[in-house]
Amino acid sequence: MADDVTVGFKLYILMVLTVNATAYILLVRYTRSRDGPMYYSTTTVMMTELSKLCLSMLILIKEHSSIRGMIVDVYRNVFCKPSDTFKMCIPSCIYAIQNNLAFFALSNLDAATYQVTYQLKILTTAMFMVLMIGKSISRVQWGSLLLLFFGIALVQLDSANVKQGSHYNYTYGLVAILASCLCSGFAGVYFEKVLKGSDTSLWIRNVQMYLFGIASAFLGVLTKDGANIMENGFFYGYNNYIYLIIGIASIGGLYTSIVVKYTDNIIKGFSTAVSIVASVVCSYFLFDAMFGQYFIMGSGLVMLAIYLYSLPKPAPPKPASPKPAQVQTV
Repeated sequence: MADDVTVGFKLYILMVLTVNATAYILLVRYTRSRDGPMYYSTTTVMMTELSKLCLSMLILIKEHSSIRGMIVDVYRNVFCKPSDTFKMCIPSCIYAIQNNLAFFALSNLDAATYQVTYQLKILTTAMFMVLMIGKSISRVQWGSLLLLFFGIALVQLDSANVKQGSHYNYTYGLVAILASCLCSGFAGVYFEKVLKGSDTSLWIRNVQMYLFGIASAFLGVLTKDGANIMENGFFYGYNNYIYLIIGIASIGGLYTSIVVKYTDNIIKGFSTAVSIVASVVCSYFLFDAMFGQYFIMGSGLVMLAIYLYSLPKPAPPKPASPKPAQVQTV
């Protein structure tokens, strides 16, 4: 299916994903390190899930040219097919956990270190693709994963030697981001397997997933910040930056599902690489971040690994055509 997508559409997706990922990381990092009342990340995750559900339903309204058509479609394919809808419970719950882990990690790591380290999700995604859908990975791609390991190791070595601020906890941030990578890899592969394994439309799948996402996010609100919310309110610490984060995360979630459906790893790989460079440059100017030679070398290896992993595998050699049988003459 990816072969039917035009180059212009791929470039458009690349631009949107790059800008979205960079803006999201920098905004969350800024809001989690600023002075003043701190908003609750669980409420932000829940508002993001609500926003993505509303956007998906608006797209369905546009497809059906009426609200009634959207309601009928959702009723028939979501509520009348509980077993099919329940398939999306797993990725939605895991994505909710991943989003909360991302907020926790960004509270304890600088934006550039988070962005580079988070690329371990490529390794976890490859692992789950082999285990869950039997994907074959070429030697070049396995080699790129080794480069990824070396790049991450250099970044961690440089970050461990940098004096962290009072609000940083490097160990907690690293554990959170590794757990987030596992969640991202499993949920992404599971979602791709379900999405491409049936004729159900992309936006109905999104509605199914976001309904469960809202439920799991609400559970996270109650268990983690319920008491504080009862005292201070659901929107405690919110400002325009927080609403902007919710909007960016919602758009990113929708475009991620489009990438899974219509494009390939090349788009995501180049987007991630460009986003890493943009995050490092912006962190230097916005947060006065200082990086040593190990970080620069590690970032370069990570981007090279992403590029090599995204390269299409060479086509298998064509089998030799059988020689025509020789007719013996008497």
